[in-house]
This record gives sequence, structure tokens and C-alpha cells, in this order.
Amino acid sequence: MVSSELISTLRELSRSDKFHIIQILISELAQQETDLIKPDQSYPVWSPYDAVEAADTMLKVLQTAKAQDHG
Repeated sequence: MVSSELISTLRELSRSDKFHIIQILISELAQQETDLIKPDQSYPVWSPYDAVEAADTMLKVLQTAKAQDHG
């Protein structure tokens, strides 16, 4: 949980200092994201190949939407 003292201090910062803090936090978050994917490993990826039920569902949704637009 973020302390109310920290929030108060952040609110008192100048606009440029707030942007600097945001850049630092975003940079750290981006670094953490890259740590999730390890080099030289394989990861499963979903493919729509042979997803007949999904295609049928999408076709029905599109047909319903088209009927409503013209109805």
C-alpha cells in the first residue's frame, strides 16, 4: 500500500518532476515485463488454425450484426 505521506509528497512536485517520476516508473515496469520472457525458451502460442467453432461463432455474430444494420 502506498503511504499517504508519499502521495502528498508526489502531489507537491512540479509538473516536470512528476513526468520524471512517471518515466522512471514506466522504465522499471517495462524492465520487469522483459524479465518475464526468457531467451532460448519456447512458449505456446494460440493459433486460429482448426478453430472451427470460433469461426462459426464469429460468422453468426457478423450475420446478426448485418441483419440489425439492415433491419
